[in-house]
Amino acid sequence: MFRRHPIAWIVLAQLLGTSLWFSANAAADDLMRLWALNPADIGRLTNAVQLGFIVGTLVFAFSGLADRFAASRIFAVCASVGALFNLAFAHLATDVDNAWWLRLGVGLAMAGVYPVGMKLIVSWSPEKAAQSLGLLVGMLILGSALPHGLRAVGAAWPWTTVVSTASLLAGIGAAVIAHIGDGPHLKRQSGVTPSRLAALAAFRVARFRASALGYFGHMWELYAFWTLSPLLVGVVLARADMATPTWISAGAFAVMGIGALGSVGGGLWAQRVGSARVAFVALLGSGLMCAVFPWVAVHAPVAWALLALLIWGVLVVADSSQFSAMSMQACPPQWVGSAITLQNSIGFLITTASIAWTTSAWPTLGPEVSWLLLPGPLFGLWGMRRLLRRDA
Repeated sequence: MFRRHPIAWIVLAQLLGTSLWFSANAAADDLMRLWALNPADIGRLTNAVQLGFIVGTLVFAFSGLADRFAASRIFAVCASVGALFNLAFAHLATDVDNAWWLRLGVGLAMAGVYPVGMKLIVSWSPEKAAQSLGLLVGMLILGSALPHGLRAVGAAWPWTTVVSTASLLAGIGAAVIAHIGDGPHLKRQSGVTPSRLAALAAFRVARFRASALGYFGHMWELYAFWTLSPLLVGVVLARADMATPTWISAGAFAVMGIGALGSVGGGLWAQRVGSARVAFVALLGSGLMCAVFPWVAVHAPVAWALLALLIWGVLVVADSSQFSAMSMQACPPQWVGSAITLQNSIGFLITTASIAWTTSAWPTLGPEVSWLLLPGPLFGLWGMRRLLRRDA
């Protein structure tokens, strides 16, 4: 059953596995009340996942594990381990300090889910890399937003139930991938141990380097925007006296989750115009949203401000899978697992700075914090300029 439609099952497993990522953010209101936290503390918990992901991806990249073992096995094991760390966070954490270490464990496990999932899906359909990765990243987005959706639906649930449900979903995703196995392409090289410098060597390839620079600019904006989304939604809803936890969670789920349409749509559009053009348009559009949203949040009608957030949610991720597709296509096949993992690691390291900066600045700047996200799209557009010229 699983091998008849492997792409569909892989993207479903990605949706379920990545539900662990923002499970703490969905419980932010409860945690802020129970543990006397502030937005910067929630940013710390988010950054714990990011930091764990960075460490995990570096281990995969420089050990060559991503190219030495079956991608499906790595995914299944890591999704299961992440689910256990998430359960421990829900039932054992008592304050932000010990919760931080458990969220770090979730991030370590995610290093074997997201980037390895990209390699796994391409192993089944390399000829449709842009489209398939668009679907995969779309499921990453929905998975990241899913805890907010659970919180909105289960408003009366204890926060531990919301977080535990994410662990259950991740366990199901692990079981699905374990049954699917690896695809017929991008097979491991038997008896060959990849060089620990293979991931770095990929940066000598001009097109890979240009794609990676664009991706790094994109990452400065993306995860900070997702972390801030409940706060941004709350500012807009407060103008209509609707800033309740249920409505804020529903709004954050919509703003994050709608990005799946942008990712899938970007993958389909890339089949016609090329990944570089899609990435350029998306980066330019999200950069414009960074610039104008402070005015929109305060002066535009509430409905229009919410629509602007939804448009931003589409644009901010429409380029993500396209950068991954361009990097995988530019990278020599024998390096692809390690190189993509390293690219992800650097990108997520960048997110820790933007998340820390913006969540700390929120009490002072409010919606004007979006201006701190603008350097990311600007840098990304500059970094990928050669790719655009090549596709012209």
